[in-house]
Amino acid sequence: MTRPRLLLAFVVLVAGSAVLSGCATPAGSGGAASTAPSASGSASESASPGASGGAAGTDDVEAAWLDGGRGVGLVTYGSSSCLPVVGEPTYADGVLTVDISDPEGEACTRDLVPRGSYVGLPKGVDPTRELEIVVTGTYADDTDLDGLEGEIAVPEEFAPSAGWADDDMMLILSWGSSTCPPVLESAEAAGAEVQVRFAEPVADQVCTADMAPRVTVVAVTGAVDDDAAVTAGLSGGEFADIRLPVLGTP
Repeated sequence: MTRPRLLLAFVVLVAGSAVLSGCATPAGSGGAASTAPSASGSASESASPGASGGAAGTDDVEAAWLDGGRGVGLVTYGSSSCLPVVGEPTYADGVLTVDISDPEGEACTRDLVPRGSYVGLPKGVDPTRELEIVVTGTYADDTDLDGLEGEIAVPEEFAPSAGWADDDMMLILSWGSSTCPPVLESAEAAGAEVQVRFAEPVADQVCTADMAPRVTVVAVTGAVDDDAAVTAGLSGGEFADIRLPVLGTP
């Protein structure tokens, strides 16, 4: 082979190697999720660290009063396996500001579900007045809550509470192990009461011994009496036939 042909062959070889190198994804680089078919033939649901779909802004943040007006529950939509991290809230001139972001460095499923987060309110927030809420971070959005009317029943410390986030969405706050939250089975409305049933816990599950707030997003079926003070009846799981008022209006 002559020298010009040798030179041309070398250039082609180097160019081909560069193209192949550019197509490869380095291990651990946090690139796109694997879509290799599983044993069932469907694509894998695993996603890159922190990927939950919330950043795309596919759904608005929703809010509800909880804990007798001492806190609010915020609903964001994203991965069921990676609960968002709530920052320290601030309050000024009737506006509550709080950062809600995806956890860093975690591999998350690619599903899109509503998740509830509890935000304890700073001093100065009056639950009888309208509250504007500004969310920053991954789930940047804004919403507001009407002030609560009438007498507000303040539950004892670590007691469950409930509040309306939407016409057919209720949030239930309970306290207990952060790794073993209650699992909802059903929620059926009949007039001024919503019967909420939870699943019995798995007998051999291992739970942390912390006391954390868990916000369960409850999709309510049936007709609710808008003109009545609605109560929620909790049963099953860790709830022994508890009845409590639902703050706000559906």
